[in-house]
Amino acid sequence: MLALLKHFTSKLPNVKTTIFTTVGNLARKHNAIDLSQGFPNFEADPQLMDLVTQAMEAGHNQYAAMQGYYGLREIISDKIEKLHGRKYNPENEITVTVGATQAIFTAITAFVHPGDEVIVLKPCYDCYEPAIEVNGGIVVPIQLRLGDYKIDWEEFKGKITSRTRMVVINTPHNPSGHILAKEDMLQLQEILRPTNIILVSDEVYEHIIFDGQEHQSVSRFNDLASRSFVCASFGKTFHVTGWKMGYCAAPSELMSEFVKTHQFAVFCADHPTQRAMAEYLKNEEHYLKLNNFYQEKRDFFLSRLESSRFKFTPTQGTYFQLLDYTAITDEDDEDLAKRLIVDHKLASIAISSFNLNNRQDGVLRFCFAKKKETLEQAAEILNAL
Repeated sequence: MLALLKHFTSKLPNVKTTIFTTVGNLARKHNAIDLSQGFPNFEADPQLMDLVTQAMEAGHNQYAAMQGYYGLREIISDKIEKLHGRKYNPENEITVTVGATQAIFTAITAFVHPGDEVIVLKPCYDCYEPAIEVNGGIVVPIQLRLGDYKIDWEEFKGKITSRTRMVVINTPHNPSGHILAKEDMLQLQEILRPTNIILVSDEVYEHIIFDGQEHQSVSRFNDLASRSFVCASFGKTFHVTGWKMGYCAAPSELMSEFVKTHQFAVFCADHPTQRAMAEYLKNEEHYLKLNNFYQEKRDFFLSRLESSRFKFTPTQGTYFQLLDYTAITDEDDEDLAKRLIVDHKLASIAISSFNLNNRQDGVLRFCFAKKKETLEQAAEILNAL
């Protein structure tokens, strides 16, 4: 087999083990407090877990409908309409997916042909570029502005060519926590209006927005919505990332192509979990209260760092906080992140690997979706630096 492999060229020659796996393994090896990966260390609502058990006991253990349990698609449609004023037809404009990552990969696979250009905004989540490259697409990166991670819309406009097939955006943004404002979305809409470019909008942290601000989903904007896949995650929303449950919404013309790929990649998502989600979503407070829930955690974490030498601006959304370490050391972020794990037993994420040309921003990303005692312990370590 090894001899056989020598005759083939990798479709992803530059892809290595993800930084999340590498850091996670190192954190476990050194028994470090893990504020690196984006998952909670507290349990989900027992009611939601009970609903999954009830669905299994009720016999919902065979394949769900290919696009997802219709009752769940209906309530997703209602949720989007109530929050953003856009009605997606649950019959042919919503698909339940195996997490948002599968939704993003499927949208890219359905539309990106060899030689097509896809604009991505860096730093970006690490699943975008490999999905583009494995389909023969060409990644066109745009580096977000240092400090506030805003988009230079003139630069963005200048990157569009006749070969641009797609744009991928993420709001609230991982890793920076920055959110796209209404003005940003309107600028994006005007730039894309005269084109046939498809937009993939990663909105997995849609319900985690702070300080009274609103999530500006692309579904709020007519022209953007007409060309967009909106990808979302129940795993992020309900503290069950391991369930790999998400959804995608798009106009029927786009969704008809999406499902051609979806049906042969996974066919359908977990059936009893879909039934449970449909019931759980009937109570709007289960997702509307997340803003306050996570803002309390953000504020608690940052209050414990007021006496530290780190500088920070409170994150606008997601459950990630960037901490500026430039008053402490001039180390590269990967070196500092490794030293924090090995010497101080605290894991974070260095974001230079997500930047264009590994730009050094002098910040580390910390996940505050943790128990208070975990955040307290982490703050003690950071305050001692």
